[in-house]
Amino acid sequence: MHIAIAGNIGSGKTTLTKMLVQHYGWIPKFEPVDYNPYLSDFYEDMNRWSFNLQVYFLNKRFKDVVDISKTKEIVVQDRTIFEDARIFAPNLHSMGLMQTRDYENYIDLFDLMMSLVKAPDLLIYLQSSIENLVSQIEKRGREFEKSIRIDYLSRLNERYDDWISSYEGNLLIIDADRYKFGNREEDFRAITDLIDGRLNGLFSENK
Repeated sequence: MHIAIAGNIGSGKTTLTKMLVQHYGWIPKFEPVDYNPYLSDFYEDMNRWSFNLQVYFLNKRFKDVVDISKTKEIVVQDRTIFEDARIFAPNLHSMGLMQTRDYENYIDLFDLMMSLVKAPDLLIYLQSSIENLVSQIEKRGREFEKSIRIDYLSRLNERYDDWISSYEGNLLIIDADRYKFGNREEDFRAITDLIDGRLNGLFSENK
């Protein structure tokens, strides 16, 4: 079974993934950030490195989805392949930071990949305000994230909301401003109660 966590930069995806792994004993698939050869360069020069970065992410996440499809374990994934193609790449293109020919090439590659795999069994979306995102980004103190602009985060948030509003799969929306799951045990417990309710239905479908 494939559980995926989606959300903007700083929404708490990695924190929630780690907590769910500890709570349920699931297998984690983390976003490749610390060992990403393009990310630091991208934040310094988005126009130059946007296509390289997006292809890197697409490649890594497609490999993850293929691996997940081959296992009988429950896997929880930190960020989805859909976010690369539906949020980040079109945002970069609309901002003039990815050339049209590169963007069209990227989308063609994504569509081909998606014809070979299926959507997650459950998508958990961490919906967050810009204020909360900025607070979380500052708190974790990653050097390469210090140059992220507020308007960039705002554009991403708008695209996330548009994507989620038309998402047709099994979806659970969590208000990341309200549920401080990283700091409050009762908030995390409330989230696992919601997840348990969804999983019980999924397990019944798979019997």
